[in-house]
Amino acid sequence: MARLAASGSWYPALVTIAIALVLAVWSAYAVSAAGFIPRLPFLKVVLVAVTSVYLLRGIGGFALALFAPGGNSPAFWAWSSAICLLVGIVHAIGLISQWAVLKAGGPT
Repeated sequence: MARLAASGSWYPALVTIAIALVLAVWSAYAVSAAGFIPRLPFLKVVLVAVTSVYLLRGIGGFALALFAPGGNSPAFWAWSSAICLLVGIVHAIGLISQWAVLKAGGPT
């Protein structure tokens, strides 16, 4: 990606923008569940999916660190997996603590 960006390719910027948009939407759902913004549609389903993605990426990434696919180093896979796992655990704790509120129809 760094070589593509250095050569003037638009692809790295597009990928970065797409990732940022996905993370922004996921953050909006977490903030919605916390009650800081109005309830978003499919809140429980999206939060379970987001939490699952973070946890699966975090756990699965450690296995990928052994093989270092995609030209990334084992250190990249280990650190990014640790971060994803930590974020997934935080999401899971929040989801579990708010489940009754989410099941009842939304934060108050």
